[in-house]
Amino acid sequence: MNGAESLVKTLLAGDVDVCFANPGTSEMHFVAALDLHPEMRCILTLFEGGATGAADGYFRMTGRLAATLLHLAPGFGNGYANLHNARKAHSAVLNIVGDHADYHLRYDAPLKGDIAGVTRSVSHWVRSSTDAASVAWDGADAIRAAMSGNGRIATLVLPANAAWDKAKGIASSRAPVPPQRPSKTLVAAAAAALWRPGAALFVGGAALYGDLSRVAGQIAARTGCRLMSDYFVPRIERGAGAVDIECLHYPVLENAAILKDVSEIVLLGAGRPVAFFAYPDKPSTPEPAGCPILDLCAPDMDIAWTLKALADLTGAEAVEPALLSLDLPELPQGAMSIENLGQALAALLPEDAVVVNESVTAGQPLADATRHARRHDWLNNPGGAIGEALPLAVGAAVGCPDRKVVVLTGDGSAMYTLQALWTMAREELDVTVVVLANRGYKILWGELANVGVEKPGETAAQMFDLTDPVLDWVSLARGHGVPAARAVDMSQFIAALREGLDRPGPYLIEAVC
Repeated sequence: MNGAESLVKTLLAGDVDVCFANPGTSEMHFVAALDLHPEMRCILTLFEGGATGAADGYFRMTGRLAATLLHLAPGFGNGYANLHNARKAHSAVLNIVGDHADYHLRYDAPLKGDIAGVTRSVSHWVRSSTDAASVAWDGADAIRAAMSGNGRIATLVLPANAAWDKAKGIASSRAPVPPQRPSKTLVAAAAAALWRPGAALFVGGAALYGDLSRVAGQIAARTGCRLMSDYFVPRIERGAGAVDIECLHYPVLENAAILKDVSEIVLLGAGRPVAFFAYPDKPSTPEPAGCPILDLCAPDMDIAWTLKALADLTGAEAVEPALLSLDLPELPQGAMSIENLGQALAALLPEDAVVVNESVTAGQPLADATRHARRHDWLNNPGGAIGEALPLAVGAAVGCPDRKVVVLTGDGSAMYTLQALWTMAREELDVTVVVLANRGYKILWGELANVGVEKPGETAAQMFDLTDPVLDWVSLARGHGVPAARAVDMSQFIAALREGLDRPGPYLIEAVC
């Protein structure tokens, strides 16, 4: 057994049995080791950002760790943006990065890069195996590091000679480091704050879905506080029967209006709300001036324990939380518009769907329209580095093969990682992709106005425009093996959406809007 096989065996022993891969020459011994273990599901992506984004989506929907296989420093660099997004989502990802044999590094071969610099800048934990005997133990430590703190980025660098040299055995991973808990004094202070008029409980992480969201809802119902979350949360349960959680918006001034009557904020599993960007004459944070913010439980702390402790102190266990009702609109007719698209989605979205939202300027109206649809999970991009929607959907579909995954993405965003369509086709993933083709980076027009530029010139317009030539998403999808249709009005969109939702496997709709 060589070092590479000892690592594969260690991963399987540590309950890591999915690997999103884009390998190269330095990873060939690891690939050969994977070939010996069919119980490890290996999924090829055609771009490293597809692998890292898929691992993020897989963890969000399953709570389980997936590995990525990346090629040297440049390959890790290609996957960097979606690792940034995964880090902001507090997802667990284990990167295995091949490197040159250690004795080869001094020759400065073409693919040698600053692997320590590029990996450490986005990873919580990084280690380079020094020899084959240490590979298994390093892998076990990487699993532990990734699964600590509710999810972290762990990166193991595997030099080629550490992979091909002989190793002795495998290693068992230790339990993750237990998350910290707030003091009882701080929990008591938070409980007292939530009873006061105008208080808001601002939640994140696992408090936004499943049983823990119900506990958060009980606390809000008992104390009378507002139950709130950020807009770009990694995952939130919505639709009929889900706990009613009030979400912020993207524009900071809209959030200032939403929070104008809030007297104090308790953070539980969430960071302080902040504007996405700084703008002249606009605030960086949306809460009222002087509003106290109690940081009860950071996102990497014990969210479940904190919610239970808060529920015990407030006597919330027997209280029913406020739930969202089912309110399906009529199917719209006529011209294509974001409002009509939202109504159609709300009417047709199946029960227990997973919606991946990176529709940018259309995101808020689509979120509003589908809030009272059938029950579903809604995934956002909390890191803001566009191009995660399609890979995120790959990971969600691999993790939840019995659920329909629906992607809402802008044409500009989807171009970053359109190779993920090929992986959807190869793996026969049940994903319906809606590309909102507005033929440009529409959000940048608004951002230009936000910084005081009212009349952009020809150069600015060209940098925001995607019409010369027009992107043909039907051809792009079919070229990647995914059936597709174009819709220019609502009757065509509804027919295409029904087709995508009814058939198994991937399907793409280009909604020209």
